[in-house]
Amino acid sequence: MDLSDTPEEEEFRARLREWLAGTLPTLPAEPSPDDWPGRRAYDLGWQRMLYDAGYAGVHWDASPTLRMVFLEETEKAGAPYVGANFVGLLHAGPTIAAEGTAGQRARWLPPILRGEQVWCQGFSEPDAGSDLASLRTRARRDGDVYVVTGSKIWTSHAEVADWCELLVRTDPDAPRHRGITWLALPMDADGVTVRPLRTLAGSAEFAEVFLDEVRVPVANRVGEENDGWRVTMVTLSFERGTAFVGEVVACRRMLGELARTARGNGRWDDPALRRRLGRLDAEFRALWRLTQWNVSEAEASGGMPGVGGSVFKLRYSHARQELYDTAAEVLGPDALDLDRPWVLDRLSSLSYTIAAGTSQIQRTIVAERILGLPRGR
Repeated sequence: MDLSDTPEEEEFRARLREWLAGTLPTLPAEPSPDDWPGRRAYDLGWQRMLYDAGYAGVHWDASPTLRMVFLEETEKAGAPYVGANFVGLLHAGPTIAAEGTAGQRARWLPPILRGEQVWCQGFSEPDAGSDLASLRTRARRDGDVYVVTGSKIWTSHAEVADWCELLVRTDPDAPRHRGITWLALPMDADGVTVRPLRTLAGSAEFAEVFLDEVRVPVANRVGEENDGWRVTMVTLSFERGTAFVGEVVACRRMLGELARTARGNGRWDDPALRRRLGRLDAEFRALWRLTQWNVSEAEASGGMPGVGGSVFKLRYSHARQELYDTAAEVLGPDALDLDRPWVLDRLSSLSYTIAAGTSQIQRTIVAERILGLPRGR
């Protein structure tokens, strides 16, 4: 498989680099990580700049390979990441683009692209995290609305979101995977309560969401009633397939910074540390090539990532944790100083083998859908 740039990709890369070089110096200072209203405004402002420059639609309208070039170049240039726009741009938006009606696409996609709305993800529940199909949030049909009652947890950016991609159970008597429906929930609806959650790293980008007889129009349903599990697999294929591209580039850049720091503080003299850095460099180079392969496969199959994303997610989660463990080794006693670079990132990295599907879930997907092994009992 040829993974080199095509002439179209080379032209796009050069044009994007030129725009980034002229635009990034004009950005305002980033707000504090704990200032989520400020973070929302900053992230939406950046998205608007991308929109005005003609780059906002790259997540949906461009080919998967051009999308990867965009994420690679913006990360290399130190451009802002999607931040509070994460769910809208990389999860809900692509799902609506793939599964929504023409009216739904016209209603929800332009505001996301213009930097006018933030989405959050209402999938996990207190007793339905990795076992997502056991969710219990109920949606009862009442004419042209669903009446929703239940709760969600680890809801990304819920405290600043306008909309939520919400999974609900619409048929409690159906088999677990067949009674689920995908809804777009307005976060300002009556009966919605948001309670922020503080993580181990001290941040609060997640929240609990409580739903008390919330009325959601049937027109907000993406896909058919009780077909939400299939729609959810579309969402998760994007989450595990291409959403981490920029982070792989960031990890490769961080390896270079770690090597420079180790040379400066004398830890480079440890041959075991040098071998570990070299192995991680090879690991992330391989992950980058795997990402290119997954994206090429997605392009060949109509633009949607496949189960190869689970292979990537499984290995990337552990490689990222190993990277930050190595950073702690380089820092030595300073690894206990929360004001030092990489220390809070190391705490955050602990969640990667859980977020977006646990490593155990990814192994099951790989075993059953790629290796063809029988289902466990």
